[in-house]
Amino acid sequence: FFFFFEAVTMSVTVRTRNFMTNPLLSRRQFLLDVIHPGKANVSKEDLRKTLAQMYKVNDEKCIFVFGFQTQFGGGRSSGFGLIYDTVAAAKCYEPRYRLVRQGLTTKVESSRKQRKERKNRAKKLKGKKVKKTK
Repeated sequence: FFFFFEAVTMSVTVRTRNFMTNPLLSRRQFLLDVIHPGKANVSKEDLRKTLAQMYKVNDEKCIFVFGFQTQFGGGRSSGFGLIYDTVAAAKCYEPRYRLVRQGLTTKVESSRKQRKERKNRAKKLKGKKVKKTK
């Protein structure tokens, strides 16, 4: 068998679907379809830049893309995207791990033992009445 590999242009197409504005969380949310023939994947940073141009967003830190899955056979990925109105709204509503990925906050480092000891101390206090100091 002979396989011929045809040189494919490295153009990437980004499409959004199920676009909705969510004023309660002050964000726009959508599903993101990325067509990238001949390329393994597209970096989230590149996707953020493209979305910033598409939706005229000044600060790229307000754009969060996550949950990407590449279709079997490659060349196509889909994931989820959020565009917050302000960085403050993003810090308020986004989970901490996504803020760490974006560089908006730092990760809290603690050892496993410390976390377990804290959990067990909290278990001992559960259901007890808190004494008020005068």
